[in-house]
Amino acid sequence: MNEHAAPADADWRAQPHAIVERDGVRYTLLGTAHVSRASVEAVHSAIAEGGFDAVAVELDEQRLRAITDPDALARLDLVKVLREGKTPLFAANLALASYQRRLAEQLGIEPGAELKAAVEDARARGLPTHLIDRDVGLTFRRALQRLGWWQRAKLGGGIVVGLIVDDEVAEHDIEKLKQGDMLQASFSEFAEQTPALYDALITERDRYMAARLRQTSGDAREVLAVVGAGHLDGLARHLRDDAGAPDAVIPELEALKPKSKLPIMEICIGAFLLGGFAWGFASGGFDVGADLLLYWVLWTGGLGALGCLIAGGHPLSILGAFASSPFTPLHPALASGTVSALIEAWVRKPTYADFMALRDDVNSVKGWWRNRVARVLLNFFLTSLGTAIGVWTGGARMLARLFA
Repeated sequence: MNEHAAPADADWRAQPHAIVERDGVRYTLLGTAHVSRASVEAVHSAIAEGGFDAVAVELDEQRLRAITDPDALARLDLVKVLREGKTPLFAANLALASYQRRLAEQLGIEPGAELKAAVEDARARGLPTHLIDRDVGLTFRRALQRLGWWQRAKLGGGIVVGLIVDDEVAEHDIEKLKQGDMLQASFSEFAEQTPALYDALITERDRYMAARLRQTSGDAREVLAVVGAGHLDGLARHLRDDAGAPDAVIPELEALKPKSKLPIMEICIGAFLLGGFAWGFASGGFDVGADLLLYWVLWTGGLGALGCLIAGGHPLSILGAFASSPFTPLHPALASGTVSALIEAWVRKPTYADFMALRDDVNSVKGWWRNRVARVLLNFFLTSLGTAIGVWTGGARMLARLFA
């Protein structure tokens, strides 16, 4: 198992690369920049030489569909996304797509064009093509599980800002993309300040892709792996040194922490509410108890409905937000943002044109209210925000009334 430096006498060899031999397979790791025409040409050159019998790329199925199938978004089942609680993940993917679109307009090249070229060239030559990156949704979920509630809130705010802001991409972010990785660059500021997020976005993926390369090599003896240059050193190191069997490493890096069967937060909030109402009725009589109940319903329901109203929600969506907001803290299935967004998607069903225009519309403030898909997302976030403010405000008013 040896790592060699290759001579820089051919086009693709002038790009960052490493060669690792392991278990009778020679892996050529070609480090690319996701916004570089030179990287696209290097990929064409490497595959055209004909020296490889398999090609691996830093993509998962979802990202491959995004760059090769422009109609994939239009086939999305938005109601299913809402019901399965994947709305934040959908928003994160949309923010990533918006970021990529701004890059394409600014630099004149689609981000990830070299990865797309690798897949297309390999398939054109009949070479086995392997997607070795971890599912992007799984990467986000593993990252979120390591973050505290405040860090999650900051990341969520950053995603929303990234969806709305249409500024040019900063020069230092472009330089990071030239060095390497789309996910890191997209969330660069937060990733730099949060080791847990950096580990999930970069370090874990180096180890994962090394295991996937070993797992998928099959009968191949010369494998070309096209990856962001930022992964080159880590991927080579793990590919050379890791002793664990790929079939054991991959499930470990795909596993999510099981959700607690005992919903401690919901139990605490439920105990506070029921105890507060009971105390109010017992110690102050019907008037005090009724006042506490009214405070809670009006503050949570009113602010949840206000968030939905600001999002341009349908009257039925606003009613759904008001009715579900008082119960939201008691159980995730009753989340007001999900309830109002589901009603919005049902009453004002997004059209094919809405999905196709989504990436453009989210780059302008007016587009968020004009596009029905974007408005459903806006409904989800603003209703959830209004309810959250209502929970804290209503709880504080209840405490003040109880101890008055």
